Amino acid sequence: MKQTVLTPGQLGQVLKGHRKTRKLTQKAAGAAVGLLPKTISKLELAPETATIESLFKLLSTLQLELSIQPRPETLAHTEW
Repeated sequence: MKQTVLTPGQLGQVLKGHRKTRKLTQKAAGAAVGLLPKTISKLELAPETATIESLFKLLSTLQLELSIQPRPETLAHTEW
């Protein structure tokens, strides 16, 4: 399922939701790719403070990918 993420908070919620859907604890998700549970927590609660490398590791664990596309004109000037 495709999900649109416009804010860091939304990103954190999406990551947490997918982790829980896969029935992974923060510890298990982190262990799969060499991240500490506190790093997984940071990605879910304040993803803007985490590294891009950590984000991509978690995406890999959750079997997700990042896709960048232009916003529709109605959202083009929305700020977060």
